[in-house]
Amino acid sequence: MAGLMLKITRIEPLSPLVTKFRLEDAGGNPLPLFSGGAHVVVEMPDGDVLRRNAYSLMSDPQDPSGYEIAVRRDDWGRGGSVFMHRNLAEGDTLRVSMPLNLFGLDLRARKHVLIAGGIGITPILAQMRQLLHLQARFELHYAARSRSEAAGLRLLPDLPQVHTHISDEGDRIDLTAILARQPVGTHVYTCGPERLITSVALAGEDLGWPPSALHSEVFQAPPPGSAFTVTLASSDRKVQVGPHQSLLEALEAASVPIDWSCRGGACGRCETEVTACDGRIEHNDHWLSGDERAAQTKIMPCVSRFCGEQLILNR
Repeated sequence: MAGLMLKITRIEPLSPLVTKFRLEDAGGNPLPLFSGGAHVVVEMPDGDVLRRNAYSLMSDPQDPSGYEIAVRRDDWGRGGSVFMHRNLAEGDTLRVSMPLNLFGLDLRARKHVLIAGGIGITPILAQMRQLLHLQARFELHYAARSRSEAAGLRLLPDLPQVHTHISDEGDRIDLTAILARQPVGTHVYTCGPERLITSVALAGEDLGWPPSALHSEVFQAPPPGSAFTVTLASSDRKVQVGPHQSLLEALEAASVPIDWSCRGGACGRCETEVTACDGRIEHNDHWLSGDERAAQTKIMPCVSRFCGEQLILNR
C-alpha cells in the first residue's frame, strides 16, 4: 500500500474501550489536507499477518500538522483494534493511506444536520470543524446509551448547536422531531450503529425527505465465518480463506492483484465478478443492490463470504 509513514505522537484514552491516536510526519512536514468525513487505512504488521483497517479522521481538516483517529477496542473482533490498543506506543511509526472521502458534505445544502452514535462521532467531528470554518448552518446530535460509553463527549465543543442525548438519563434521541423541524434544503449525515442509520432513513422516508438528502456511513469489519475456497478463473488456482480472514485478505496474501479503498463494504472498489457459484454468497456489504445480491454474479471480497461447493471469481 502506497501512503504516508507517520509517527504516533500522542495516545489518549477517551473511555475504557476507546483510544485516540495522533499521527504526525516524523520530520514535521505538513500532511495533505482532507475534507470532513474522510478516512485513512492504517497498516498494522502483526507477526506474520498484515492487518489493514479503515479509520475516520476526526481532526481539523484544515490542520496539516497531524491526523487524529479514535479506535474502539473489540476483544471479540479480528485483532486490528486490539493491536492498536495493546501493541502501539508513542514514537512508533505506521503506514497510513492518503485520505479518501466517501462521506463528504454536500456544500449546496441550506443547512446540515449531523447525527452520531457511539464511535460514529469521529467523522462527524471533522465535518463539524469544516462547517465551522465555512460558517455554515448546522446542528449536531450525539447519542449514547450512557456517559461511560460516550467517548465523544470529551471531544464536543460547548456550542449552542451541539446537542447530546444520553438514553439512561431519560434523553433518548427523537429523530422524527429533529428531522421534522428542518428547513427545506437541509441535508442529514449519520454515522454510528446500523440501527441508528436505519432509523434516520425510516424517519426521513416517513417525513417525505428525498433520499439524496440523507447521507450515512457504515464501516463494517469483515465478519468471521467458516473457511471456504475460491477458484480464480484465469489460472484455475484455488485460494483458501480462513475463518477469521476476509476474502480480500486471502487474495492479497496470495499476491492476487485487487483494488480496494474502504475495506468495509461501502465504496465498491473491490467489486469482483463471479463466473460460477454453486452455493450461497453471504453478502455483508452496503454496495450491491438487492437484485445484484440475488443474482450471485458479484461479490465484495472485503466483507462478504461464501458457503457451498464452488465459487469461481473472474480474477
